[in-house]
Formats: sequence, structure tokens, C-alpha cells
Amino acid sequence: MHIVGALLIVLVVGDLGSTFLYHVPQHLWFTLHLRTHHDRRRSYWDHAVLSRDPAILLDGILGALPYLIVAAGAARLSWQGALLGLLLGQLHVWWRHTTELGWRTPRPIEAILRPLQIVLPEDHDGHHRNPEVEFGDIFRFYDAPAQALISLLAPTSRRTRNASSRRRRTKRIPVRA
Repeated sequence: MHIVGALLIVLVVGDLGSTFLYHVPQHLWFTLHLRTHHDRRRSYWDHAVLSRDPAILLDGILGALPYLIVAAGAARLSWQGALLGLLLGQLHVWWRHTTELGWRTPRPIEAILRPLQIVLPEDHDGHHRNPEVEFGDIFRFYDAPAQALISLLAPTSRRTRNASSRRRRTKRIPVRA
């Protein structure tokens, strides 16, 4: 029972940390994740599974760091469960990037995973195509709170600052005669 508890802690709390401490801030204020994970010029299967590009690896490591920290704590409950949670999390990373290879989640698997709020490859594909939707690495129930936080913090975002800077530069200054 401790194994299952540690596994769930790693997946649920790790996803919470990764979503709100890494993914949301990257979308609001930083560019590493957007440049690597949402670059439409490259295959996101290559990005998630095959790439050796240092920027892409750094993005993956920073996204995984909350899981690793949570696993270190959950190991006190069960080191086997903590390791199994990390393994399942990594397998999920690879699986959720399979739509580019033609994968489609079979209906029976979808019927089991949808009620559990598990991010399916089709969901994550939506996030690749539109970075403004489908937050949560493993669990979809983090999407709504992530969206709310992004809306709340939008005035502080890089995009808002850049837009207001452009407006100031292009604003005409009246000439006095």
C-alpha cells in the first residue's frame, strides 16, 4: 500500500509542481519552454524523446525537477513507489508525444483514462498546436487552475510587456506648430 501511495504522490504532487512552478511561469515570463517545446518547425516526438539539443534537454530537466524533488520526499514512504512514479511519469512523457507518429488512443483505453483526468496524447497534441490550452503534464484537472492563474498574472507577462512597449513606440507624438 505504501508503494501505491508514494507512486500517486510523485505523479499528482509532481505534476502540480511542474505545472505551477515551471510550465505556467515559462508561458508567462520566460522563453526556454516556448522556444523548445512549442517550436512548430521541429518534430515534438524528436523533442520529447530523441533530441540531444542542450536547450531541449534543459527544458525537460527543469520540467522534471519538481517530480524528482517530490520523489525524494516520497521515497521515505516507499522508495519503490517513488521510483515507479518517476518511471510511469517518464513513460507518460513519451506516450503523450506519440500522435505525431500516428498513434490514436483506443476507445477502451480512453474510456478508462478520461474519468481519471489523465492527459492523453491527443490532449497534449492540442497543447503543442495551441500553447494557451491543455495545461498539466499528466493530469487534466490542473488545466483550469493553470488557465485561471495565467489570466490573473497576464498583466505581468512577457507578452503583455512586449505589446505595451510596442504600443508606446508606435504611438504618434503630436507635433506642435
